[in-house]
Amino acid sequence: MSPIAITPGEPAGIGPDLLIQLAAHVPLSHYTVIADPDVLEQRAKQLSIPLTLQEYKPDNTTTAIPHTLTVLPVTCPAPVTAGKLDRHNARYVLETIKRGTQGCMQQEFSALVTAPLHKGVINDAGLPFTGHTEFLAELTGTPLPVMMLATEGLRVALATTHLPLAEVSTAITRQNLTAVINILHHDLSSTFAIAEPRILVCGLNPHAGESGHLGTEEIETIEPVLKELREQGMKLTGPLPADTLFTPRYLNQADAVLAMYHDQGLPVLKYIGFGNAINITLGLPIIRTSVDHGTALDLAGTGQADTGSLLAALTTATQLTGKQP
Repeated sequence: MSPIAITPGEPAGIGPDLLIQLAAHVPLSHYTVIADPDVLEQRAKQLSIPLTLQEYKPDNTTTAIPHTLTVLPVTCPAPVTAGKLDRHNARYVLETIKRGTQGCMQQEFSALVTAPLHKGVINDAGLPFTGHTEFLAELTGTPLPVMMLATEGLRVALATTHLPLAEVSTAITRQNLTAVINILHHDLSSTFAIAEPRILVCGLNPHAGESGHLGTEEIETIEPVLKELREQGMKLTGPLPADTLFTPRYLNQADAVLAMYHDQGLPVLKYIGFGNAINITLGLPIIRTSVDHGTALDLAGTGQADTGSLLAALTTATQLTGKQP
């Protein structure tokens, strides 16, 4: 059975730490890390954690040996110092993601799990980059990926992802919103085996527009889309004011929430489950999960990084591929 690929993200961040710390306690025989072995070995020494690396070979079955990682080597061009960004290593980060995605597309890997990267240093290196979600969409030829974060008891998907707030309203068109809801509904049904997904939809404006007094996007765009999709049989509630939607009255009757923009829905989810939440990209032809946090440069090399979110991302990827942990 093909393994699950892991990319450690920004080499100066906590991605390498998380993998080394997890390997000390969790059998990782079903996973292949796409990384520079020297970076992992150097960080393991800094953390004073034993680590054995075995080279990835597609046809070999690995065994669950403590403190062991299977590695598909990709060379990191510049020396890595924990906590210190270096733009010369930006292309390396993208190469690990490309290799993992390529392997998933060719069924060499069954899923991709990504540790955090640093968007700023990638852009500083002159490489246009918006985020993991958009980059994976480009690599897989996906016209519209949907970003969804999940923690126990709550799933929040986004109608728009990494956009400046001033551009959100323009990006929410009837066509795009219809496509996002269709993808969310489809993946909740097919990937998560929810027979009739119940989706709560946020309004864009305060009080969901207050009948047009605080904005007309609900009347002109969101409500017509929901009406049309309800007529097709979808169970959609909204548009609802975001400040009251995230309460037990509504959430207890829902399988997912669709927020209109990044900081409308994710602060609530991260408040509830930060450190144990995960990011799942819907609409891709591959399974991709990720952590819910950033590179935490200040924690890199200290041994204080919390492995909870990465473990949850690995567990979810395992479940979605039908593997046994």
